[in-house]
Amino acid sequence: MMLDPNRLGDYMSPMYRAAWALCGSRHDAEDLVQETFVNVLKRPRFVRDGNEIGYLLRALRNTYSSRYRSAVRKPAERQLFEDDDPAAPFTEHGISSRELMEAVASAPAPYRDAVIAVDLVGLSYREAAHSLHTREATITSRLHRGRQHIARVLTEATTAAA
Repeated sequence: MMLDPNRLGDYMSPMYRAAWALCGSRHDAEDLVQETFVNVLKRPRFVRDGNEIGYLLRALRNTYSSRYRSAVRKPAERQLFEDDDPAAPFTEHGISSRELMEAVASAPAPYRDAVIAVDLVGLSYREAAHSLHTREATITSRLHRGRQHIARVLTEATTAAA
């Protein structure tokens, strides 16, 4: 039996309730139901035993799972504002943002790239390795060496200033 596109409106309420239970948010549930209906209507579907609601709920769950997996793979994004100061923890030690950025810039390129990707941009080790075309273990060692270099430069700067 073919899924009847004209009867999808009959299933709006149970689909919405199920989506809300999955998402926990009214707005996300609305988006999920709409996306599920778009996926279902892309091409004609055969439904076994006339169980349209069962098929639609499976499609809803699969759409939710696909959205979740793709969201996990994307790095978290955060908008930066003018008053954001990456050196805020260092100001109590007398280190300015400029000194911190100069210390990062003075690191050798592979170490600097790893520190920027993980510590400043906020990528995971896996994401940083993928974007820098290297292995995750290499990112770990470069990050360690880069942090050591930056700490050494900052320590020398504070002892020279004192």
